[in-house]
Amino acid sequence: MNIYSVIKGPCLTEKGDQLQESYGKAVIKVDSKANKVEIREAVEHIFNVKVANVRTVSVRGKLKRVGKHMGRTSDWKKAYITLKEGKINFLEEL
Repeated sequence: MNIYSVIKGPCLTEKGDQLQESYGKAVIKVDSKANKVEIREAVEHIFNVKVANVRTVSVRGKLKRVGKHMGRTSDWKKAYITLKEGKINFLEEL
């Protein structure tokens, strides 16, 4: 898998902001087929940081209703990235 197609973008939530401020962790949206090794390599190569730990979560899409029709949003995957040392706000480059 191409390292530039692994990372989809930042996951901007209140929980992600608190993790970044308190523990130096970052939350990003990643390709649903990417594994932890590919995510680590992509983050280290693109942002020039050292990654200590990667945890992933597969998020199910929510049920949505438009009028009388029911549908679902897409399933997606997010990764919690812990850095060894370096810049904590590396996601501002996205």
